[in-house]
Amino acid sequence: MRGEPSCPKCGGRVRAPGLFADSWQCGAHGPVHPLQPVIPPSVNALTVAVGRSRVPVWMPWPLPVGWLFTGVAYAGDDRDGGRATAVACSGPGPLGGPGELLLIAEELGVGLGARYAGLPGPDPGAGLNVTEPPRAKVLAAGRATPLWLLDGTPEDRAVFAGEAMGLWLWAVTWPRESGLLLYDELVLADLRDAGSEVDLVPCGALSPRLLS
Repeated sequence: MRGEPSCPKCGGRVRAPGLFADSWQCGAHGPVHPLQPVIPPSVNALTVAVGRSRVPVWMPWPLPVGWLFTGVAYAGDDRDGGRATAVACSGPGPLGGPGELLLIAEELGVGLGARYAGLPGPDPGAGLNVTEPPRAKVLAAGRATPLWLLDGTPEDRAVFAGEAMGLWLWAVTWPRESGLLLYDELVLADLRDAGSEVDLVPCGALSPRLLS
């Protein structure tokens, strides 16, 4: 499952810092924060991502009934720390069948959220219309956080975006109907503040969404 770091925007190969560049480089996107290889979900994998992250590691807490943690990914390196995180959870969808949710926190321009959203990126762009009322609201680290449903995304998913703690917060669900989860004021915890409670997170099989 382990591999090489990749571009958070396109998944392409990246070159490590060296003699001619002091940052990771993608041939298509220039300097990037490298997406580290995704590994099977476990409390240890989650603890590593939490320990290295400079941005929130969002997770519904408590998880909806029947839902499991199914993977984590982060973009960044040992020098700069994690500048984007993506947490996957899976469980029964609100209308039946399986549902999947990715929660992404990232700094401006990293591009990981747009990649999972199926957008050219690196940020929500014209699909985010804040002149309209938000379609969903979550409680992120104790603060009411509005999320807008983005236009122009693939039909197989619902994509919401907003701002929490001065950073982008994306919520991507499969299938589209699983976006109903976000209409119930889902409570999100930043796992950097969870302490030993991280050990209680129930783990499932790796979500293939993190590898797309």
